Amino acid sequence: MNPFATAGELLAALESGDVTAVALTEAALARARAGAELGAWLHLAEDEALARAADVDRRRAAGEPLGALAGVPVGVKDQIVTRGIPTTAGSKMLAGWVPPYDATVVERLRAADAVVIGKLNQDEFAMGSSNERSAFGVVKNPWDTSRIPGGSSGGSAAAVAAGHVPLALGTDTGGSIRQPASLCGVVGLKPTYGRVSRYGAIAFASSLDQIGPFGRTVADVARLLGVLAGPDPRDSTALTSPVPDYLAALGGDLAGLRVGVPEEYFVGGMEAAVEAAVRAALTQLEGLGATLVPLSLPHTKYAVATYYILATAEASSNLARYDGVRFGHRTRDRVSDIADLYAKSRAEGFGDEVKRRIILGTYALSSGYYDAYYLKAQKVRTLLRRDFEAAFARCDVLATPVSPVTAIGLGERVDDPLQMYLMDIFTIPSSLAGNTSVSVPCGFDGGGLPIGLQLIGPPLGEERVLRVAHAYEQATEWHRRHPATNEEVG
Repeated sequence: MNPFATAGELLAALESGDVTAVALTEAALARARAGAELGAWLHLAEDEALARAADVDRRRAAGEPLGALAGVPVGVKDQIVTRGIPTTAGSKMLAGWVPPYDATVVERLRAADAVVIGKLNQDEFAMGSSNERSAFGVVKNPWDTSRIPGGSSGGSAAAVAAGHVPLALGTDTGGSIRQPASLCGVVGLKPTYGRVSRYGAIAFASSLDQIGPFGRTVADVARLLGVLAGPDPRDSTALTSPVPDYLAALGGDLAGLRVGVPEEYFVGGMEAAVEAAVRAALTQLEGLGATLVPLSLPHTKYAVATYYILATAEASSNLARYDGVRFGHRTRDRVSDIADLYAKSRAEGFGDEVKRRIILGTYALSSGYYDAYYLKAQKVRTLLRRDFEAAFARCDVLATPVSPVTAIGLGERVDDPLQMYLMDIFTIPSSLAGNTSVSVPCGFDGGGLPIGLQLIGPPLGEERVLRVAHAYEQATEWHRRHPATNEEVG
């Protein structure tokens, strides 16, 4: 089977009897093992995956009802807990932890009869933009293994781009699905805050974290989102709004659609190839019947600073639970008292970037600085949300770059946190506002590295952004290009 077959194509082949779920699972596991150089996988659940695939084949042969993803191999970011399968969030702090329960999204994958083949590498606790911050090794970009795949969901994006699996789950706090999707040339969607349950997602910044889908095509992402979305009594932030048929929303032209183009997203310092590709995509959308609407989101320039106050403050609170007492890494050194136990366990278990963010967040929340930093950042967040509300009164979706650059070299910015943070300058604003947004391939730079187009919709605007992304995708060929597979290389 073509390693780059879509989930839709695999489902058709399974239903026709041209292939079995066991054969697809064996092939996916083999590709993941052969592509180990990428560092995308932290754990392959081979026995469990093959047993589940065999059960799907048995039930299909018996004519029993099957779920929407029956027999399709899927990878899960290691930020998302999986019963019986190690979950580390890319951190030494959780090394060796095997959860006794599934995240809601994993339960829904299993209910849809998808085959989870393993856990995908990431930046530690989802804190990073390059996937160089995992405690268990970097992830490399399948298009050029000397470059980053983006982060924090770099393993998910790389595994889909390399043809290991057609679908994967990631998490997005400030761009961690969309940015790696752009840099790896796949489709990635950040749902509206609350559209997908966060139960079982290891917390980084609870008012921002979202679980979302990666796929090779917009239709694949729509299909997976339909499985994941919906209310959950175990997550008080999960929305109770009915889940539409996202696949059925695809199709049709874009006549009459208004596409906003915010001037703040075309800035100095952006690579020329990125701007050229995105502007060409805007022209393509016009050709499909859309009307471009120039507009301004005036508070965009404050978004990165706002995010790195709010997200680090929430991280400081969320990561306080890792104290070496109840669970997680515990120092083996001799300690003098409980405070010494905390200090040594956390110093050993957390990496440098996580420590940096805990320190920043603790400072922002500390007495005497709370009003100056945290409270002010919350007020700016409100202004950013109002910018988007005003924009969506004038247009249906916004179209912007995802990242100001294509994939940078491994190690290029690892010692420059500010420059690394600025890689998310175009994804952070919609995260702060709670909007939905998707990255869809829209071109390549002169070195053959992918470029993504970001389409941003209002809260619960998933149908809208997916329809626009699908129309653009069907009118172009970018999504049909793939990096060399292991078989081609070897």
